[in-house]
Amino acid sequence: MAVIWQELLGVERVGRRDNFFALGGHSLLATRLASHIRQQLGVNVALRSLFEHNDLVGQAALVVQTEQGEAIPAIVPVQQEGPLPLSFAQQRLWLLDQIEGGSRHYHMPVVLQLRGELDSVVAQQALQQIVQRHAVLRTRFAMDADGEPYQEVREDAQIILQMEDVQALESDAQASAVRALMASALEQPFDLSQDLMLRVLLIRQSLDEYVLVTNMHHIASDGWSMGVLVKEFVELYRAGVEGIKAELPELTVQYGDYAAWQRDYLQGEVLERQLSYWREQLADAPVLHGLPLDKVRPKQQSFVGRTVQSELGVAQTQGLKQLCQQEGATLFMGLHAVFSALLSRYSNETDIVVGSPVANREQSEVAGLIGFFVNTLVLRSEVSANAGLVDLVRQSKERCLSAYAHQQVPFEKLVDVLQVERSLSHHPLFQVMLVLQNNEVTELTLPGLTLSPMASAEDSAKFDLTLTVQEVNHILQLSWNYNSDLFEAATIVRMAEHFTRLVTEALQAPTTSVHGLELLSGGDMDQFNHWNNTATEHPVASLLHEPFEAMARQYPAAIA
Repeated sequence: MAVIWQELLGVERVGRRDNFFALGGHSLLATRLASHIRQQLGVNVALRSLFEHNDLVGQAALVVQTEQGEAIPAIVPVQQEGPLPLSFAQQRLWLLDQIEGGSRHYHMPVVLQLRGELDSVVAQQALQQIVQRHAVLRTRFAMDADGEPYQEVREDAQIILQMEDVQALESDAQASAVRALMASALEQPFDLSQDLMLRVLLIRQSLDEYVLVTNMHHIASDGWSMGVLVKEFVELYRAGVEGIKAELPELTVQYGDYAAWQRDYLQGEVLERQLSYWREQLADAPVLHGLPLDKVRPKQQSFVGRTVQSELGVAQTQGLKQLCQQEGATLFMGLHAVFSALLSRYSNETDIVVGSPVANREQSEVAGLIGFFVNTLVLRSEVSANAGLVDLVRQSKERCLSAYAHQQVPFEKLVDVLQVERSLSHHPLFQVMLVLQNNEVTELTLPGLTLSPMASAEDSAKFDLTLTVQEVNHILQLSWNYNSDLFEAATIVRMAEHFTRLVTEALQAPTTSVHGLELLSGGDMDQFNHWNNTATEHPVASLLHEPFEAMARQYPAAIA
């Protein structure tokens, strides 16, 4: 158990009484911990039990006491040639692509700034090896004679590293050209029936300065996969430059094997057990959130978006993390509690529904694969009148652990089975998303090169509102991505400020009802008082109808 902890947490030594979550563990790592225990020790430990026994000696005792139980079948290579079925998630994206004719809001870009001496031939070879390692990147998605989609791997696919040179341009013109080339590369739609699911563009700005633009389609990728892509490119390029063999793990299965496994496993009694939880959890859930909109919701959902940035300082970040640790909860559970409280305050509703992605890589054999594994969980909270932050963190912990235990049901399947009311104007089941970025961070170092991530313009929004949180240098950076056909920027800026204030106030009084905490700043209160300064003097002796009669006599021709 100690060795598994050291590997997952990246620490050299652990003690018997060390707390897994205090050492940096979170829900995703706890899921991987359960997977490693199952694979290495042959025991099926429930994720909830790892939260309840969170120190090393407790988890070791748990493993000894736990019976082997019913194991999830292993994913194995499919013993057949030719077309394979799509996973449930892939089928939904394929259908959307058929309806929309290619949509760039399902593109997944990674943009890197490179400085130093780049060997473009080695870079091309590294990319080709990645395409060969991950069959999903050279998979085409087509339709059979009955109209059913299937996926087919191309064995001889070749990726081309597209190159553009803007060295000859002046500074301003060069910057403009780089932006235009990036936008063109990231907006170009994928033809799922013919294209590779990875495109790469290299823009040369000077003798030792480049921009590397990569783009994958979501049908073959997810957030975790983007990290795998960068990690493998770094290792393969390094090995190519140094003339040695790359140190990459062997891939025993491919995404098509997972898709076939999912179709075979998620049916009958297994599926019904999982679905029964969601039927009960989401019974009579609100169809649409109650956040006040600045604009009329379009009849057909648009995906035009903008992003506002904010942050929680060191004191607030540490305070929230400490409160979560005291309650045996993760940082995500604390953020979910605060976010639900904010949404409740804004909407004046107590039944709050939020979507959140989960890596859905419970089996260790898929940990190193590029592919569309991520699933979306629907988290429902009851922000009652007397609920304090501590109450909401405890509730969030309970709801999250239950959802994690039933995460195998694909969101697409859930929507179909629950017969959710469909609307072209909004996303089914939820329209607000919460994301905590805690995927493994790859060290961006290459021989003779320094790499740094570049932000690509975020001008789309998959949901009405998405709050993405990432911890950087002991502070929490918050990105508020919103649909600009629904909200004004000023509204989201104000919401971000209120989130920060709510965290501050709730940490100072964690048992006080979140509905009674002050959200408005001094400037907000001044504006509020100014708007409400509507007192007007009236003659004390006047009866209610007499001023009306006086105005009628004064303006007899006016419209009543």
